[in-house]
Amino acid sequence: MRLPERSATLDSLTKRPAADVLIVGGGINGAGLLRELALNGVDALLVDQADFSAGATSASSRMIHGGLRYLENGEFRLVRESLRERDRLLRLAPHAVRPLPTTIPIFSRWSGFGNATKRFLGLSTPPATRGAALIKVGLSLYDLLTARRRVLPPHHFTGRTAALRLRPQLHPGIVCTATYHDAQVALPERLCLELIADACAAHPGSRALNYCALRRRDGSAVVLQDTVTGREYAVRPRVIVNATGGWIDLANTALGAPTRWIGGTKGSHLVIEHPELMAACRGEQLFYENPDGRVCIFFPVNGRVLVGSTDIRIDNPDAAVCDEREIDYMLESVRTVFPRLQLGREHIVSHFCGVRPLPASADGFTGRISRDHSCRTLPPGEDRPWPVHAMIGGKWTTFRAFAEQVADRIFTDLGRLRTASSADRPIGGEATPNAHAPGDLQAILRHEAVVHLDDLLLRRTPLGLYEIWTEERFTALARLAADALGWDAARRTDEEARARQILIQRHGVRLNPAPAQSPASLHYVQRP
Repeated sequence: MRLPERSATLDSLTKRPAADVLIVGGGINGAGLLRELALNGVDALLVDQADFSAGATSASSRMIHGGLRYLENGEFRLVRESLRERDRLLRLAPHAVRPLPTTIPIFSRWSGFGNATKRFLGLSTPPATRGAALIKVGLSLYDLLTARRRVLPPHHFTGRTAALRLRPQLHPGIVCTATYHDAQVALPERLCLELIADACAAHPGSRALNYCALRRRDGSAVVLQDTVTGREYAVRPRVIVNATGGWIDLANTALGAPTRWIGGTKGSHLVIEHPELMAACRGEQLFYENPDGRVCIFFPVNGRVLVGSTDIRIDNPDAAVCDEREIDYMLESVRTVFPRLQLGREHIVSHFCGVRPLPASADGFTGRISRDHSCRTLPPGEDRPWPVHAMIGGKWTTFRAFAEQVADRIFTDLGRLRTASSADRPIGGEATPNAHAPGDLQAILRHEAVVHLDDLLLRRTPLGLYEIWTEERFTALARLAADALGWDAARRTDEEARARQILIQRHGVRLNPAPAQSPASLHYVQRP
């Protein structure tokens, strides 16, 4: 995979400051939209104040799913669209998106019908445990919505005796389990980068810049700043798209149009090293309810077990970090499924946290806030010659459909017609680099717009969150990055300090003095 040289793109902002569309936000929504516009020959510039996919995109649960629990809210359109896009991604990005068998431990047979009926009718009601009969209805609807294109196997139930034989660690209070299929994306950050690379390869008018922040509006221009050098650039778009996720209201304020559209919630995850828990997963996701009604999950990802997630309101997306209470909550949630497993903080390799860009809502139970997407528009005014379209909400699974819908709105703004569709166009497709091969790491550093050491560790490879770290290993990677990118000794020292702080303070990573773990023990997703 190759991204355009960052220096050349910055130079183009001076030589070619005009753009049909300025996309602010380099996460999955912004990247999907850039590709959609590129396929239709629209000149678009994408910028992100941090690295590509550094926000909620890289903090996802790694699931590509239809949204089984959304059926209770009556969100059939969202579930139908999600299942269609899930199946499409399995077909168009098989190197990145894989089937994920999912098992639900069930502790009652008939509970939850009254609660589900009230929720379906839009009435407020406290969470209640879902029993086997209700789950059977949901899974049957799930299968029905995909009956015409059977991409994944239909669901099935397993009785208590057989389920405990398969997984002796399961809570003995279960009455049965249910198994169905969704999908996973083990390295979502790389799929996001592939969308950007596809866009830049498809149309020479496509540009993308990380570490380029929106600062302010200046008449008909928008002032951007390269946060590496501090240099400012004035660009003149015809349309602006705000795809900043949890930062949407902050970005609108910078554009001189304050809004209160986002009611974000933070979701935290744990990365666990626990061979017994890994074996108990049997290669599947466990999908279950906590006593508070929150749906939680855990499943094998990149050689570890991923546990998630929380759903807590937050006003400042920059303050999102996994806290001690969330760690306790998630560890305890696993014990509700496998009570005899000894699981503690010593098994945590890392944690991560992101902010879901949900629409503002007064609902006291965050799980009831819709995960559907919408586009809200600030029309042009006397002091603002361009419209601003804000991409609110959405799921990883539906990014392509969301981008398609927003692109059609932009075509109307520009007086253009759609000339190409992304519905059947493969995404990327190159083999996943080997994160323990120096040659592959050097290629990433030279060709994938790496600016900081943490870009390599957290968003170009899975090393940052899934490696068992030692100071020796960390220093060796910093040296490799310095050699590939031409950093002098002072820059390398700064990059080591920055990456160390991020890994330890934001992700709970431990840099151990012990000898490095053998790379052979880590199994990253590779293209077959």
